Amino acid sequence: MNKFKSHFLFTKNQQNGIFLLLALIILFQCAYFFIDFSTEDIQVNSNELQKFQEEIDSLKLVEIENNKPIIYPFNPNYITDYKGYSLGMSNEEIDRLLAFRKKDQWINSAQQFQDVTQVSDSLLAVISPYFKFPDWVINPKSKSNSNWVDYSKTNTARNFPAKTYDQKIDLNTATAIQLQKVNGVGEKLSDNIIKLRNKFVGGFIADVQLQDVYGLTPEVIERITNDFTVKTPRQVQKIALNTATKEQLVTVQHIDYEIAHYIIEQRTLRDGFKSLDELTKVKNFPVQKIEIIKLYLTLN
Repeated sequence: MNKFKSHFLFTKNQQNGIFLLLALIILFQCAYFFIDFSTEDIQVNSNELQKFQEEIDSLKLVEIENNKPIIYPFNPNYITDYKGYSLGMSNEEIDRLLAFRKKDQWINSAQQFQDVTQVSDSLLAVISPYFKFPDWVINPKSKSNSNWVDYSKTNTARNFPAKTYDQKIDLNTATAIQLQKVNGVGEKLSDNIIKLRNKFVGGFIADVQLQDVYGLTPEVIERITNDFTVKTPRQVQKIALNTATKEQLVTVQHIDYEIAHYIIEQRTLRDGFKSLDELTKVKNFPVQKIEIIKLYLTLN
């Protein structure tokens, strides 16, 4: 009993502290019940609020405009799926362009671009100012110019019968002197051809690799392949496109790690490629190099 009583025995200081605590509790309770803490209604100036909202909206529009992707001049012949999508083209319009290019045909004007793709007038008005065509398309040389040469009549089947395979010289063994006999191939271009050929142990795989020679135009390539062709192609172990890893894909000419990533991504979405030509649907794929890339790949 004495032990129980001891719990309720306080010193004078403790008693004073308890009384002070009780007084504070009572004081706060009274303040809660009797003091009005409600705030006065805030008067909103609707005109000022409207101006403030308009200011915010204008800043948002400026930010959206600043964040728009910058469009740089480009050749519409090389529009990829991703590029076309970013320009606002539909899948059907992009497919029409790619189908046109597969026929080895070229677009040489904004009007022809619209005729092929069937894009709307409004979209054409937006993107056509960024079209960049080669100089020979924009400023074709007049035949009256004394410096103009019609190469199509100098070394083609129009004046000379096409050479047979046996009559042609092996491009992998041709000398600079032999190459320079082709109209349009001088010392510099023949040197560029041989330098590229020597970069590969065994030389070229096929004639199409001439596209990678710096300085060669399609017209000059056509004249070269009239006299030369790859007869002893370099042997390569083709990579199975549907099972290749990213490390394997980057060993192929013109495929870097970014494109390899997109190839694997597209392969997964398609549950495997059914044709090598489907690579042209891959984001950022170098469509103009597809024939060279196909030399290194197989579906199996």
